[in-house]
Amino acid sequence: MLNNRPALPDSLIQTVVSEALVEDKAKDDITTNVLQNENLTATGQIIAKEEGIICGLELVIVVFKTLDKTITWEFLKTDGETIKKNELIGTVRGNASAILQGERVALNFLQHMSGIATLTNQFVRLSKNEFMILDTRKTTPGLRDFEKYAVRCGGGVNHRRDLSSMAMLKDNHLSALNKLGIPLKQAIQNIKNKNPDILVEIEVDKITEIEEAVNAHPEWILLDNMTPSQIRECVALIEGRTKIEASGGINLKNLRYLLNTGIDAVSIGALTHSFNALDISLECIFES
Repeated sequence: MLNNRPALPDSLIQTVVSEALVEDKAKDDITTNVLQNENLTATGQIIAKEEGIICGLELVIVVFKTLDKTITWEFLKTDGETIKKNELIGTVRGNASAILQGERVALNFLQHMSGIATLTNQFVRLSKNEFMILDTRKTTPGLRDFEKYAVRCGGGVNHRRDLSSMAMLKDNHLSALNKLGIPLKQAIQNIKNKNPDILVEIEVDKITEIEEAVNAHPEWILLDNMTPSQIRECVALIEGRTKIEASGGINLKNLRYLLNTGIDAVSIGALTHSFNALDISLECIFES
């Protein structure tokens, strides 16, 4: 698993923000250009419209600073903190046109990432610290690092970032090995020979597969789409010889059934593909 709270690289933030502004044609804002007054300034108040976990404030800064380097800001919250309905999160101040041009892009990032952080935090609180809440690679193309950062801000832990970060032998890999006549233990040894520092995880969806998987000496076993009673049986069979992850169909309603099963982690794709964007607004006060 990856470290829990590394910051996002400045260069990555700038690249993605710049692409988003180009996509929105911020500098060609027909509506805002009608103002035609460089002396008009504004204070944009960023306000929470619902309770949640804030995430993505650094991107807000970069959005507005990219449009106008003289923009100033003051945030009353930091990423990972709880926000309440109607609470002032912070302000941006400066050229009114720049604030209006960047408003939607800034809010898109903030609402998107805060939505992920908020949903993750709901799972974390329900877990009662019995096991880690992990994300998956089911992320928006091009935004993976931002979405995984949001998971960390919500109290979750990142699973592998990409295909080179960890070896996971899932159902299709296992079928391919079987077709080729390569024993599971030999496959893992081959991985370790080439990548001695890489963790290996094996997916298991039948209790009868547990012993073979454990004897192949992975660091993790993934129990896929198993019932709580099946998970408990698998935990008893594994006897602490590997770490155990559960996955498949887990949601806020049924997570509690995994308490007291003895697992180490639960991975949830919904954290980054089925969240609701947090409702946040930017309301401007104009000055001239």
